[in-house]
Amino acid sequence: MHTVRRSHERGHADHGWLKSYHSFSFANYYDPEHVSFGPLRVINEDRVAPGAGFDTHGHRDMEIISYVLEGELAHRDSLGNGSVIRAGDVQRMSAGRGVLHSEFNNSQTDTVHFLQIWILPDVLGIEPEYEQKSYTPEEKRGRLRLIASREGADGSVRIHQDARVYAGLFDGDERAELTLARDRRAYVHVARGSIVANGEALQVGDGLKVTGETSVTLERGAGAEVLVFDLP
Repeated sequence: MHTVRRSHERGHADHGWLKSYHSFSFANYYDPEHVSFGPLRVINEDRVAPGAGFDTHGHRDMEIISYVLEGELAHRDSLGNGSVIRAGDVQRMSAGRGVLHSEFNNSQTDTVHFLQIWILPDVLGIEPEYEQKSYTPEEKRGRLRLIASREGADGSVRIHQDARVYAGLFDGDERAELTLARDRRAYVHVARGSIVANGEALQVGDGLKVTGETSVTLERGAGAEVLVFDLP
């Protein structure tokens, strides 16, 4: 079976400098029907205004993935990392026993638009880790490109959970299918455009929860950028 989660049903927060949509319960938004999906705990679609950002704050025991759609996001953390992530970049931070970090939009003219994703780890109290990789549009065109996995397979970033995260770009006749093992579930998030997933027409911001099915099929995309989570 599968269940559609429409974009307008998500939680929303407008802090002026930050506009955020929450696919799952987060901060002041709480919906008992949408707290998590397996180990997938957070998908926040964030837009940070020019010259603004998140001051230094802490995390622990969480796999945090940032996926930039537009603009640039500057990152600094207590591990000594300082970097800028841009469209096509994937940043992974395993918070482990505890890490402090900040994220800022240093542009004075452009908004940064990105997805912040949290996945619950299956091991606690580890040494914090940081990783960043870039994936070209060609790698994602008409297919699902693995961007995060437990093994760091196929050049993906490595997370501490039995989950696999894919990203793809789809237009027209481009089509992809992800086979699911019997004991797996999947979550589809449309980051841009529109697409048909397992027969459901999805628009930007929509999500699709898939359980008890053997595959995820993506087709008839129109400017679509899609993330697919293969979860225990």
